[in-house]
Amino acid sequence: MATVRPFSSPPPGNFIKRIIAAAIVLAVAAIVLSSCLIRVDAGHVGIRVKLAGSSRGVDDIPVVTGWVFYNPLTEQLIRFPTSVQNVVWTRDAHEGGGRDDSITFSSQEGVNINADIGFSFHIEPSMAPHLYLRFRKSDLVDLANGYVRNAMREGFNMVASQMPVQDIYGAGKSKLVADVQKRMQDQLGKDGFVIDQLTINGALRLPENVASAINRAMEATQNAIQAENRVRQVKAEAEQAITQAEGQASAARARAKGEADAKLITAKAEARSNLILKYSMTPSVLQFRALERWNGRLPVMNGAGTLPMLTFDVDKLGKGGADDEKKLIELLGQEEEMEKREAEAKKAEEKAAKDAKDAVVKDAKAVEVPAPAKP
Repeated sequence: MATVRPFSSPPPGNFIKRIIAAAIVLAVAAIVLSSCLIRVDAGHVGIRVKLAGSSRGVDDIPVVTGWVFYNPLTEQLIRFPTSVQNVVWTRDAHEGGGRDDSITFSSQEGVNINADIGFSFHIEPSMAPHLYLRFRKSDLVDLANGYVRNAMREGFNMVASQMPVQDIYGAGKSKLVADVQKRMQDQLGKDGFVIDQLTINGALRLPENVASAINRAMEATQNAIQAENRVRQVKAEAEQAITQAEGQASAARARAKGEADAKLITAKAEARSNLILKYSMTPSVLQFRALERWNGRLPVMNGAGTLPMLTFDVDKLGKGGADDEKKLIELLGQEEEMEKREAEAKKAEEKAAKDAKDAVVKDAKAVEVPAPAKP
């Protein structure tokens, strides 16, 4: 017959030991897991470096941002910055690296020029493993102050040696910076550098005697430009005065001609009227006019004598007859011909005035402003 044994719990001491052991295992697991996780923040990429095995070295593919799991026993994860880095190379000890980091380069004439340079750049994420493999550095500012600064100084010397010092000190400074930036991008771009901005901060520093000579030359050039502008202004004012004088003269001639034409027309009209009246005074017309003015009464005279009566020598007046009529017709025809000739003469005068004005404008444009003498 089977016997039933009563249930018995484990001793309290053994249970506590098991709990402690489990806690220790969990703690160790947490520590191990935490050492295998690393966070790659925004603006960085992770570079996985294998420490053991046949494939040890830098992985060509960068790790994306976020939490990354890796084996700390066989791998190392380097956080490499890809955000924009700003570097200033200046002579002022209170800026940049706290020392004289300014860059000196030479012009075409061999004049030494010193400048403070501002430089902004970032790294192409896909090129981060290559850059780390070459320099074994993840501090980009330190890398810029060494390798990049030396390349930048050489670039400024190469470009500036092809330019006159006066151009570098004047309007050619922007061209100098643009050419150096292009040259540096071609050179540094092979290592993953992307140049965002390159500037010359402040004024260029030249030897005092060279700077004084350039300033005097620039002042002379400015004076020459101002003189040229004054010549242009005087020429424009002279052309305006000529045009105004021509206009006034034309107006005066037009007024005088108008007054003379008016008087001539009046005189011609009166003369023609008299001629027309002369050639149209036939005996019949004269008798009609006399009767038209007579009121039907004989004139009353005081005293004795014959009564005066206005009489006409009809035979004498009638001699002109057909000739006067012919002359009258010719006169009227001449009047129409004269009006036609006057209209043609007026058109010819207007055309001559226009041609004269065009010739004056052409002569004024042909006047050349003398070029300013080069300093």
